[in-house]
Amino acid sequence: MRLRIQLTGWDRRTLILTDTPRPDCPLCDGHGGLSYDYGDHNGEYAGTEWDPCTCWDETRRWTLLRLPRLPRRRADRDPWSNEPPF
Repeated sequence: MRLRIQLTGWDRRTLILTDTPRPDCPLCDGHGGLSYDYGDHNGEYAGTEWDPCTCWDETRRWTLLRLPRLPRRRADRDPWSNEPPF
């Protein structure tokens, strides 16, 4: 198991400790999975499928720290104004 720290979330930002793929894996070459394109019944491109490799468990993660929300800026003050704030 190879661990890394990752920042996640938009509404509530969190630092998590997550598993990473094995870099010397002979099946996926360290990418964590295999991707392949597929087509529809006419032979046109319809999308890409991704199958995770057995060297990596993408659901293995632990929360380290929930980050506090930063206060929003007040909208009544112009940030580009050259007047003092008082």
